[in-house]
Order: sequence, then structure tokens, then C-alpha cells
Amino acid sequence: MAERPPLRIAFGRDAAAIFDVGVPVLFGDAVDDLFATAQPAGRNGSLALFKRKDWLLGVAVVSTSSGLESATQQVYHDIFQATRGLHLARIWNYVPGINEPGPAGLENYRAFCLGRSLAFEQQHGAAFKFLVPAASAVGCQSPALTVAFAASRATPRHVENPLQVSACDYPPEYGPRSPSFARATIVTGGDSATVFISGTAAIRGHATVAPDEIVGQLACTLANLNEISRACGLGAEFDRGGRSSRHFKVYVRRAIDQPRVAATLGEQLLGPGDRVSYLLADICRQPLLVEIEATLIGVAVLSPATLA
Repeated sequence: MAERPPLRIAFGRDAAAIFDVGVPVLFGDAVDDLFATAQPAGRNGSLALFKRKDWLLGVAVVSTSSGLESATQQVYHDIFQATRGLHLARIWNYVPGINEPGPAGLENYRAFCLGRSLAFEQQHGAAFKFLVPAASAVGCQSPALTVAFAASRATPRHVENPLQVSACDYPPEYGPRSPSFARATIVTGGDSATVFISGTAAIRGHATVAPDEIVGQLACTLANLNEISRACGLGAEFDRGGRSSRHFKVYVRRAIDQPRVAATLGEQLLGPGDRVSYLLADICRQPLLVEIEATLIGVAVLSPATLA
């Protein structure tokens, strides 16, 4: 079997602006180039920084030898320092061994969530949950923690899914600190908007739906995506048929599920011209088999309720 290429994030055209995140590509785009025309903007702590118009982008690839919680806190502190005067709109997290126990016995995802939540609280105080942006956190095969972000000058609007409990309000059974992210974030500039949809899976309320069962999980995930789309003012179909450029990442825990997932998404979600990457990755909860995220660039029309 041919070796699977890794997903790479491109914040520019030269080699120094392209980062391997340690996630194998099963099918589709192997490069995430949402901001491929960005220009280098120096470094801040662990971060390599890039600028594109009113956007500041950054990537950190850090060792977790000091512990995942500590490494996460440090990366997020660097992000907060780099983005002073700006607004975080999207964060991508690639967590080594995400479902494995760390040295202290705490699952790596829960240790990551602990470090991220403490960093947000230290920066913004107890009300930080109203400021967290769209995000995703999936497992990677690299031993390093990789975190990428996009921040804007424009004030974003963070959106929740009425069918789900806010991730920031999950009960203690999911770890010592809840995950810190919004279900979606909208950034409006000029006559169009950029919409970031967080990693979305088969969770209703706060409970996992159809554990370890791909058909039921995919149906629930698509229903959640439709509801988030409505909440963002995109209608039920993610601006399908509109003028926006639509980019999807689809994470599957088992490679064998990719053809079935792709066939279903081809019927119910994707359209001509959409860009999609199917990726092999562990997901934040062990029973979850699929997670989907989206970025829409150049959305022309949002519902009046969303713009209010």
C-alpha cells in the first residue's frame, strides 16, 4: 500500500510557510491553503506568524515533553500575546495521542482541554467562554502539538447550535475542564463574510449519539451541520449554490469508513467546486468515528437575524 501523504497547512508559498500537521490524507486535497497568499510576519514565542490583508495567521509546533497541559497553556499564551488588538476567529489543534492516557493517567484530550481552558481564563477572566472562537481538536501521528490560528481586525460573531449544549458548559464527566470553543464563528468584512464551522460530530445535547456506529453518527453529524448552518444565517445547506468558496475537512477514525462517508456527503452536502480533504484521525471521544469542519469564504448573504 502506498504511503498516505500528510495534511499540510500553507500560510504562504515557500517551504517555511508550509506545516505538516501529522494527519494522513485518505483522499482529496492534501494542502489546506485557505490563506496561501499570506506573507511572513516574524515570530512570537513558539509561533510563526503570517499576515494577509486584515488577517493575522500563526502556527506553533511544540514538544509535549513538559506535559500536554503545560505545552498547551504556553502555546495559547503566545497566541494571546501575538493577537493583542485583534479577535480570534478560528483555531485548529492537532493533539498527539488524543485518546491515550498521559503520564498522570488523564486522557490527552482532557489534559489539552485543561491547559486551553486555564489559558483562556487567565487571559479573559471567568467570562472567557463568550470570547472563544470556532475550533477543532483531533489526534495526530506526530509527537508534537500543532496549533494554528486565524485572527481578524473585524469583531467576529460566535454562534452556537440549538441542538447541542455549548461545549464550554459540558458537565464534569467529560473532564476537569470543558472544551473551549464556539460551534461557529462569522467574520464580516466589506460586502462578504467568512464563516468558520467547528469540528462537528454526533453529539446531541452533550451526549454521544450512536457510539461506534458510522451510519447513525453520520446522520446526526449532518443534522447538526444543517442546524449550525441555519444558526449562521446560511440556510440549511451551507450557502450551497451561493458564490462562496466552500472548504471541508472530514476526519474519520477508521479508513474503511471513508468511501461510505464520501458517498453520503456527495449526496447530501457537497456540490461542484467544493474542496474537501478526507483525513485519518482519532477524534476527541473514543466512540466517535467521524467529524466534519467547514470554512466558507466570500459568503454574500447572511440572514438579517445573524447580522443583528
